[in-house]
Amino acid sequence: MVTGQYRAGSHSCPCLTRRKGALMALKDLKAEIDGLKQDLGLSNDVLAGALKVDARTIERWRTGVSFPQHEGRARLDAFLTVRAHALDTFNTAEAARTWMHTNNRYLGGMTPENAAQAGRLDRVEAALTALDAGLFI
Repeated sequence: MVTGQYRAGSHSCPCLTRRKGALMALKDLKAEIDGLKQDLGLSNDVLAGALKVDARTIERWRTGVSFPQHEGRARLDAFLTVRAHALDTFNTAEAARTWMHTNNRYLGGMTPENAAQAGRLDRVEAALTALDAGLFI
């Protein structure tokens, strides 16, 4: 069961869907986490802050030692939604990375990366929505 919303053509969170075989889910989970880090230019520490887990937990998820549970799954789903939204808005990972690391008036001068690390993915998503609406160009 997927708990968040994804745009058409966006990536889905394999940790939230029922699949045959843990190996497939592990591969997809690793790819999703690596995609978040690469597409948005995030470190393990930033990702851990956004997901409210220890950075070592992120590595355990990537390697299949453990899997995100309940709240961790929901937060990962929310971050994957932000990633899909950013890629849809900016069309390239490079442009999305630049936006993630640039101070943003909508976020009170914080970068979207800093807001995400503080656990405010809702504000990052709202900033993208405002940008899509042409409010903060």
